[in-house]
Amino acid sequence: MATVTTASRRQGRGGRERILAAAAELFASQGINATGMEQIAERAPVSKRTLYAHFRTKDELVLAHLKDLASSGRTLEGALVREEVSAKERVLALFDPLPAGTDPVRGCPFIDAAVEFPDPLSAVHSYARERKLLMVRLVADLVADMGCRRPAVLAEQIVTLADGAASRAMVLGEADYGRHARAAAEILLENALPATD
Repeated sequence: MATVTTASRRQGRGGRERILAAAAELFASQGINATGMEQIAERAPVSKRTLYAHFRTKDELVLAHLKDLASSGRTLEGALVREEVSAKERVLALFDPLPAGTDPVRGCPFIDAAVEFPDPLSAVHSYARERKLLMVRLVADLVADMGCRRPAVLAEQIVTLADGAASRAMVLGEADYGRHARAAAEILLENALPATD
């Protein structure tokens, strides 16, 4: 009778989580399209059979990766649901510097995914669009709570700044690039608040 070592048993458990962790790391470092399923299986480490048992296609894996990111709070909109801080602080958190040591600097994972899955009918692109629309709704609710005029318009302006800053941070490799957009967002917020006597 063959014995199963503790190490091999440990590798057999948590395969889905290891696959998602490996995919997140590889997608962030080299992009989605440049990352192969075999490479993910190797990094996880899992067999290709295990990988395909969890995710039948790469599209399924990418979608699961994005959903995992969204539920983790490690995205731009994650800052918008932190109830322990004020509405204004949540909105301005969209422009916070990335944590020290973030390398490479990546933009918004949903924008990145939409670029790599350009068909608007694809499940990945559709999910990315859904997350971007959610972000606008969250900001609109927050600025409305602050008493800002025209919250829907203001929300579109603020998320455009946030997405633009995230994209420029990635292109330029500057983790704190958001400071420029934050200054503009502060002016927008200030001008949208009712005048006080």
